[in-house]
Amino acid sequence: MRFITEFRRSDLAEGLIAQINQRSHTPARLMEFCGGHTVTIFKYGIRQILPDNIEMVSGPGCPICVTANTDLDKAIALAKIPQVIIATFGDMLKVPGSHTSLQELKADGTDVRIVYSALDAIAMAQENPTRSVVFLGIGFETTAPTIAASILQAEDRRINNYYVLSLHKLCPPVIRTILDSGEVELQGLVCPGHVSAIIGSHPWDFIARDYGIPCVVSGFEPVDILQCVVMLVDQVESGRSEVEIAYRRGVHPEGNEEAMRLMEQVFEPGPAAWRGIGEVPDSGLKIRNEYQHFDATMAFDIDPGQPYEPDGCICGDILRGVKTPPDCQLFDNACTPQYPVGPCMVSSEGTCSAYYNYGEGRDG
Repeated sequence: MRFITEFRRSDLAEGLIAQINQRSHTPARLMEFCGGHTVTIFKYGIRQILPDNIEMVSGPGCPICVTANTDLDKAIALAKIPQVIIATFGDMLKVPGSHTSLQELKADGTDVRIVYSALDAIAMAQENPTRSVVFLGIGFETTAPTIAASILQAEDRRINNYYVLSLHKLCPPVIRTILDSGEVELQGLVCPGHVSAIIGSHPWDFIARDYGIPCVVSGFEPVDILQCVVMLVDQVESGRSEVEIAYRRGVHPEGNEEAMRLMEQVFEPGPAAWRGIGEVPDSGLKIRNEYQHFDATMAFDIDPGQPYEPDGCICGDILRGVKTPPDCQLFDNACTPQYPVGPCMVSSEGTCSAYYNYGEGRDG
């Protein structure tokens, strides 16, 4: 439990809270980008113990939530092809597309299987040589290197029935898009720890340099978050705008060079559709031409149809930080974890799920 229990110690938390209260005087809106941070903030009641001048808002840092219906519908269309086995992480099952979900297709007999890694999908392809296994490549920079490695492994083993539907997203471009929109005024950004473990802290330099917004890379335990807030408060109060790392046990400024090499060998940047934001240039990862025989979009004729968004769902607004779940007329009414309308209620890292599970904004 090293690096876990010591970052949940109440005495450390109390000391950090005292520092925040002593040092923070300027109104500051801080956005946590990562869904893992959102869960920790709600689970440990961090929003409630911060002084009134500090507001925390959640950003689009859940890869399940930001996957647009146009892409979900592609996965669903692939699942309907008789010879295809869909391999996916569990969170994707319940996410509603325009007209159905992978879970509903699975219940009707479609071959959709949960895996814990892309390597499981490769093994599945070897075990089913007459079928096509399509792995849904969902995630940010955190998961992309492992999926790149799976493609290289499939190439090395000459596995010709393994494919990837790459729906990967890159975080820095979408943060720039959100800041350029001017919809949410921010005085600080809690930068994602797992993403930064791969890409390092330097890709966030533009936020401090071009927008004058302090940035701190945080870990995922409550003491991590509070230490990050202390560091952001210090920057705000001193008028500084820098990129700092509070999560030094997991993040180095230069990142993980081997992981980035793998990612860049197999993938290249391309446009990506983000729920509630639209298409953002160079914010996705597409499979390079030399590995396109593993690209599901090249191997199959996919007709997802016209995308449809459910009436009343404001997941897009929530992901941009301009609204919160209690602003939604469906929240804790027509939309619950058991019967989700939007993906922010499905994913374990979704903002609506965090609000629902930890009580904030619920009726009663």
